[in-house]
Amino acid sequence: MNTLEQTLTERKNICNGMAGTIAGRLIDVRKQGIKESLDGFQNIPHRLEDVATVRGIQFINDSKATNLNALWYALESMRSPVIWLAGGQDPGNDYSIVAPLVKEKVKAMICLGVDNANVVRFFRDITQPIFETREMHVAVNIAYELGDPGDVVLLSPACASFDLYDNYADRGSQFKKAIYEL
Repeated sequence: MNTLEQTLTERKNICNGMAGTIAGRLIDVRKQGIKESLDGFQNIPHRLEDVATVRGIQFINDSKATNLNALWYALESMRSPVIWLAGGQDPGNDYSIVAPLVKEKVKAMICLGVDNANVVRFFRDITQPIFETREMHVAVNIAYELGDPGDVVLLSPACASFDLYDNYADRGSQFKKAIYEL
């Protein structure tokens, strides 16, 4: 795979790249300039960020996914069994829009928040096992123990982070730190 293919592997980035290419061509940006900008593209931290693969388990940081649309997109893009790290400050989400994807793709769920009652209540009949914690390193360790080679651990919480963290970036950074400590 060349650099462009490696950095634009996520469908979202491919779609964004295509839209940017079309917009650039409409205003007569030269093809070479467009190619050079796409070749240098780097994903933004905390947005479907491939953090590491440990013992064959891929860890993806999508801490910026603080709403159901972002979670839906993240789950839809997964091609391997998912151990989903969810939760936080739940705004009263209606999880029914992601329920089919969770049922299809999630093999285990770890709720990370002060009050996980809403999310646990909704998903308890859709996916099992479900774990609860208030500590990122505990969540990552549970995910690591549950994971098999080829699985994905996905931090895509669909909730705000303010119950335990300063913001989504702090939550994502704590996720990465816990992975590096495995």
